[in-house]
Amino acid sequence: MNPRVKRLVLPLGGALVVTSMIGASFSSAAQAAPDPDAKTTALTSSGNAKAIAGYWTASKLKSATTYLADSTVSAKLTKTGAARAAADGKPGVVAPTGEGGKTAGVSKNLNLPITVGKVFFIDDKGKERWCSGSSVQSKYRNLVATAGHCVYDTDTNKPFNNFVFIPGYYQGKAPWGIYVGAKVNTHDDFTVYEDYDYDYAFVNVYNGIKQQPEKEVDYKTYKAHVDKGGVGRETSTNVDFETYDKWTQKGGLGKVDNVSSEDEVGPQYNGALAVASETDKWTWEKVTGEVYGLKDDKVTLKGNALPQASWPKTGSKVESRIENVTKTEYDAYKGPGYKKVDAKGNYTITYYYVVKYIKKTATVKYVIFRHYISTVADAGRLGDNVGGQGFSWNQKLGKKVFTFGYPTAPHLDGDKPYSGQTQKWCYGTTAAAPVVSAYKAQEQQAIKCAFTPGASGGPFLLQYKSSKRTGYLNGVVSLTIDSDKNGRYDRVTTPYFNGDTYGIYKYAANLWTGKLPA
Repeated sequence: MNPRVKRLVLPLGGALVVTSMIGASFSSAAQAAPDPDAKTTALTSSGNAKAIAGYWTASKLKSATTYLADSTVSAKLTKTGAARAAADGKPGVVAPTGEGGKTAGVSKNLNLPITVGKVFFIDDKGKERWCSGSSVQSKYRNLVATAGHCVYDTDTNKPFNNFVFIPGYYQGKAPWGIYVGAKVNTHDDFTVYEDYDYDYAFVNVYNGIKQQPEKEVDYKTYKAHVDKGGVGRETSTNVDFETYDKWTQKGGLGKVDNVSSEDEVGPQYNGALAVASETDKWTWEKVTGEVYGLKDDKVTLKGNALPQASWPKTGSKVESRIENVTKTEYDAYKGPGYKKVDAKGNYTITYYYVVKYIKKTATVKYVIFRHYISTVADAGRLGDNVGGQGFSWNQKLGKKVFTFGYPTAPHLDGDKPYSGQTQKWCYGTTAAAPVVSAYKAQEQQAIKCAFTPGASGGPFLLQYKSSKRTGYLNGVVSLTIDSDKNGRYDRVTTPYFNGDTYGIYKYAANLWTGKLPA
């Protein structure tokens, strides 16, 4: 494990930017080979996109934590220690999507860009994480800009899993949809040498996916949905016998707990109730014979109710059921159910039952299960929905910029001014950043800003117009720094965007991600 990476100030959530550029601006690049310093890595196939988007439920979005290492940077800013970023050619710009379009209207307050949002992913420990990011101009309106460390794990030398971008994120909501990452484009010096002078990434995303309102369904519909990779959830409730009886008579699933030997009877007992008794996978599989169902406290076989005289013996197989759970629920579960993480990263528990027969008694606990599914719809291209910021490179230091993101971590002195659930901004003049040898950051630029970790990946925007909510991407938040070592973050840094950066951006801006399968 690389100690340098683990001491990063990644807490600033790396954000993605989706860009949509004017086709003519990139016509020459469309047929060009990738920049020799560029590294393009696949994130997932289009066939997995809906399942990944469905994975990020509102509860998971709100419970995810910022990508934070065990410390952040405290670097003294001195004349001899300041970075000296320099242009490697003439300056240039690419106009933002929608330049010259309708304005947002006059406001006394700054209009926040809807291109900015959060990127979410699962780290190498299986934990849900986030950074900040922004949509940026591209030919196919499918590009997001963020910090390299918010997409690519230099410890494992591969990208993080289940990567998505949510523009305009607000308190667990995805108003313009969820955009699943298809490809990530980085500089080789970041992925190979972990050089934070190249801590940026341009991510091509698929069309957005919008989650539809959750609806309740029967277990058969629920199981078919999750077996195909869909998202669903199950709830269990303790009820009285009358509620349990009515529920199961309607075809709902239920089980009975706390069955004592005194409660048990044989299948032909007058008034016997057939109930599901939970067992483990291996015991269930050893039972031979048919797999039965239970309905209305009676036994069914292939959907048909059996007369009591034909009920099977105690301990016969009852249909199993599968439940999608969160990682926290998965880790906490200690019961006999079979735990599994499927190929798409879904955490599941399969429960197995055998039939028992009981008489009605007050000592028994009755449980009913309800099932819900979530479906998704194609929301269209990122740039068409929220626009894309322009792009600039080889710009002089000393320019006024805005930076946006979702800071959340406390200052080093313990003060915690931000929640991470709403977008914030800073305004300052670019200047040389402190040299941070731990990250090989020797040519970054910075502005004075009290952002705390969580803003990583958020955009630096030149010439930001509040009325249009657009500007020119001139950097992405890389490090948060306490430059005077007083326990308060006072600067955010970005790699200097030069000709190398433009070359990688230009290549990424001409990549098509294809259509989502129906």
